[in-house]
Amino acid sequence: MRAVRLLAGAVHSGLTSSMYAPYICAASAAPTGCQPAHFCGWQQLTCLRNFSALPQPNFEPNFEERDALMDVRNIGISAHIDSGKTTLTERILFYTGRIHSIHEVRGKDGVGAKMDHMDLEREKGITIQSAATYCKWKDTNINIIDTPGHVDFTIEVERALRVLDGAILVLCSVGGVQSQSITVDRQMRRYDVPRLAFINKCDRAGADPIRVLNQMRDKLKLNCSPVQLPLGLEDKLRGLIDVVEQRAYSFGGPFGNEITEVDIPDEMKATVTARRAELVERVAEADETVGELFLMEEPVDAETLRGGIRRATLALKFVPVFMGSAYKNKGVQLLLDGVTTYLPSPLDVTNRALDVNNNQAPLELPSSRQGPLVALAFKLEEGRFGQLTYMRIYSGTVRKGDPIVNATTGKRIKVPRLVRMHASDLEDISQASAGDIVAMFGVECASGDTFTDGSVRYAMTSITVPEPVMSLAVAPKNRESSGAFSKALNRFTKEDPTFKVGMDPESGQTIISGMGELHLDIYVERMKREYKVDAEVGAPRVNYRETITKRANFDYLHKKQSGGQGQYGRVVGYIEPLPEGSAEKFEYANEIVGNAIPPNYLPSCKKGFEEAINSGALIGHPVEGVRVALTDGAAHAVDSSELAFKLACQYAFRDAYSKASPTVLEPIMAVEIRAPNEFQGSIIGDVNRRKGLIQNSEGEGDEVVIEAHVPLAEMFGYSTGLRSMTQGKGEFTMEYNQHAPVTSDKLAELTLSHKRGS
Repeated sequence: MRAVRLLAGAVHSGLTSSMYAPYICAASAAPTGCQPAHFCGWQQLTCLRNFSALPQPNFEPNFEERDALMDVRNIGISAHIDSGKTTLTERILFYTGRIHSIHEVRGKDGVGAKMDHMDLEREKGITIQSAATYCKWKDTNINIIDTPGHVDFTIEVERALRVLDGAILVLCSVGGVQSQSITVDRQMRRYDVPRLAFINKCDRAGADPIRVLNQMRDKLKLNCSPVQLPLGLEDKLRGLIDVVEQRAYSFGGPFGNEITEVDIPDEMKATVTARRAELVERVAEADETVGELFLMEEPVDAETLRGGIRRATLALKFVPVFMGSAYKNKGVQLLLDGVTTYLPSPLDVTNRALDVNNNQAPLELPSSRQGPLVALAFKLEEGRFGQLTYMRIYSGTVRKGDPIVNATTGKRIKVPRLVRMHASDLEDISQASAGDIVAMFGVECASGDTFTDGSVRYAMTSITVPEPVMSLAVAPKNRESSGAFSKALNRFTKEDPTFKVGMDPESGQTIISGMGELHLDIYVERMKREYKVDAEVGAPRVNYRETITKRANFDYLHKKQSGGQGQYGRVVGYIEPLPEGSAEKFEYANEIVGNAIPPNYLPSCKKGFEEAINSGALIGHPVEGVRVALTDGAAHAVDSSELAFKLACQYAFRDAYSKASPTVLEPIMAVEIRAPNEFQGSIIGDVNRRKGLIQNSEGEGDEVVIEAHVPLAEMFGYSTGLRSMTQGKGEFTMEYNQHAPVTSDKLAELTLSHKRGS
């Protein structure tokens, strides 16, 4: 077997051997049709990941490295809330021998699942922070990150997917494709992460995996097909049928660890044959080898089909769909086989860094343990022994005590302690190499920093960080707690890029901002538990924005004489709205012909406009969606200065802003409500009362799913209202959709409130 794997490494390097191709697809180069995604992060760096053959640099991995890395998988488990991610991870850890007993997320024993290690997670029955672990399935080492499903903690999913090679998208067989499923799929596309889909909870009443499969094709636009079918559904679920091999398996024993091959029922044989033909056809669309056999109407054996599925999955052209029930211990072992068979090893993923010494030119970074050290810090936590820095190593080897360089700051540091994470448990290790996900203790850095050994100046990209949508005023109840209060806020902002802290310039209050009510509530509760700080919480504040609706010209002269050198600056131009859907929030254009304004004053003009948009005239919130063009101006030989032109631009913007029909934008949330059918009328009436727009309403068995766009300001306290309306049977999720103009009465109310406050 080792010889076969070494030969596979040779094929991956460029040597050809067609007779072994079906057996070594774990390392074979994927089709060149995969195009890297283009995206914008919060830094001006771009990352390209693809799975095509690229030129090899001079530190390519050798045979032994390839042999070791072929048996490594770095995967994440992501899904909508309550789809069973943590339950699935608990079973994976049990079947791989990492834990010796199974505990449930909301178990009666009070222990809770291994990956939900925070007390708050166990109390609320939700995942708040992503947790890392590792295990071994047969010959494959698997690093796993279990991520939250709630939209308020979407940053945890974002930074996990940034450093992972593959993922499992978990879907509920009853709930199907839900709002956060769409968000997670979008994040996977952003970072070019190949994925498997696992339709979970096939034992639940109302389970319909084929409906979920169709939703994946319609809502997520995925080319997908089942590689498994359930043997029975709901309470009759007893096993699974492997569509590729056309074999059936049942799961026995108290923990489903006794797998027995059984006969496919006669009434299902035609269905299995039809599903396999469909699988071959869909893989043929994405893989040349299977496509040729399909066009020639030749049979496709299981080994060839598996190779085609793998190549198509790595090329991001196909998603194999698995099924089962993690809670009932059915199908998890076969899913693990799918992870090893279809998801990429570090060798199959081409990562590119940016060469800082060469104008940030993209550079391919092979997974070589002999190459220069390049590692990305993607998550920070305050641990018992100082800051805990999670990092993914892309190249090279790091050892305890090694000197390393923070490529972002240029600071040289020594690695004091190196650990491998198992949820909250730490396991000391002496070294880690390319392909590993580990953590360091006692190293001060920021999320997104790149570490090298000093021989190169490479930078990996940071993650995409969404803007906060909600704010609260907080203050400690007594002065003695102010030190701990500040310490808690500093720690939370360092750990979570979506958690922002600021000061209200008018009231002097401390303002915390985040992704939603639950997000901020969790941090207030953590402040109380971890720092013993009781905080007073003010009313929620919505992060409004201001904008303009028409073009307006300005011609402003700033002239001031008070003895000695005065101030003189004249600016002429116009402001206009940016096109709808523009990625930029503010644009500045210098359209001056000649030197009406001396070139050394132009940067001050731009700075003046940028400062002016920080606070709009209507309600004092930032202005966005504006383009400012400077067309003319005048300067004085003695009295003009950088300050004069900066002030002139600020006053010119305010003057033009009032003539450009300004308005206020409010955050609109995409809300999905799920409740029994009998409450549909009450829910829709309540959404309309909250100024929401119903987007869709459809029945799913005994339940109704309502999709609506509702202003965030109207959603405060909605969870309590929904519970009372539906006798506690309703649930909802929401995520930020867009900023949209407020109604005229709302605009009048907001401006009046602002005038009174000021």
